[in-house]
Amino acid sequence: MASFMFIFRGGVDARDAKVSPEEMQQHMQKWMTWFERLEASGAFKGQGAPLQPGGKSVRGQKRVVADGPYGEAKDLVGGYAVIEAKDLDAAVEIARGCPTYEKDGTVEVRPVGEM
Repeated sequence: MASFMFIFRGGVDARDAKVSPEEMQQHMQKWMTWFERLEASGAFKGQGAPLQPGGKSVRGQKRVVADGPYGEAKDLVGGYAVIEAKDLDAAVEIARGCPTYEKDGTVEVRPVGEM
C-alpha cells in the first residue's frame, strides 16, 4: 500500500453568495458521508480539513513574505486529505467518488514520498 494526498481545489465555498445555506449543508453532508466511507474502508489515513482563506507565502533566497491568496479562485487549495491505496490508479478511483465535482471542483492526487 502507498500513501496519496488528495488536494481539493475549487468547488463550493461557504462565502459564495450564490449558494444557499441549505445547499451548503447538503453538500457538506455529502463530503462527510464520503469521508465516513473512506474511513470505514481503511483508506482514510490523514486528517483531512478545509483550509481557511488567506495566509502567507515565503519564497526565494531572500525569503520574501507575501500575502495570499495566490492565484485564481478556482486554483486555490481548499483542503486536503491523506489516503492509502494499492497504487496511483486505485487512488484516482477513490478520488472519483468525491462530491467536489458536483460544484466543478478538482481533486489533485499526489503520491506521498517516503523520507
